[in-house]
Amino acid sequence: MIIDTHAHLTNPQLMRDIDGYLQQAHQAQVQGILCVGTTLEDSRRCVDLARNYQQLRAAVGIHPNNCHQAESGDWRMIVELCGDPRVVALGETGLDRYWDDCPWEVQLDYFGRHIELSRQTGLPLVIHTRDCGDEALQILREAAQHGSFTGVMHSFSGSWEVAKGCLELGLYISFAGMITFKNAGPLGQVARQIPDDRILVETDSPYLTPHPYRGQRPNHPALVTHTLLSLAELRGVSPALLAEQTTGNAHRLFNRWSK
Repeated sequence: MIIDTHAHLTNPQLMRDIDGYLQQAHQAQVQGILCVGTTLEDSRRCVDLARNYQQLRAAVGIHPNNCHQAESGDWRMIVELCGDPRVVALGETGLDRYWDDCPWEVQLDYFGRHIELSRQTGLPLVIHTRDCGDEALQILREAAQHGSFTGVMHSFSGSWEVAKGCLELGLYISFAGMITFKNAGPLGQVARQIPDDRILVETDSPYLTPHPYRGQRPNHPALVTHTLLSLAELRGVSPALLAEQTTGNAHRLFNRWSK
């Protein structure tokens, strides 16, 4: 049994046949899926989906590429959504240097808000970083000096140095379809070194479709099995063992899941 710890199920490519994609996930032994929000409205849709499907849970937050679009009252509503029992995480939050739509200062502001809300609620963070792993790690280290929080570095593609720093802060590391690519290179070395009790798997669907379906859209939760198989091979363990480990880790991190 597998948990896909990051999926954008509200994307129109998936919503047009959400029942079909969830049935495929069930047939692939994917027992749970975290539906991750990127804006207030998207977060609300994630919560609604999680209320309607037993195998789903929601993460609520404002993505770093969307922070500049947030209305003045949006953050207050995100805080209110945290009280819903189907919400088990905060995010997607973090930082992004690849796209330049959102000013850096605005990204920093909202990342800080998510971190503080994580401290207040006990909800783990779902952290996005693109082309700024070292900067994100430095901010997380500084934040940790003011109080503890937990979370996951989602769809990790950074260096071992960044991964090691995140592990030292108590964070988890999640791998998506990129780990299945033939040109994954150093990422495979990173994946081998993550401790058994800190590794997670995800699709980031409808994006990052794993091999052998690379380039096809939409990616969907059933395909997380391919990521799990590649990770198991890299780590020299059976897929069954890695499935057990990652599922246990997901329940430990998202500790509201079973409530």
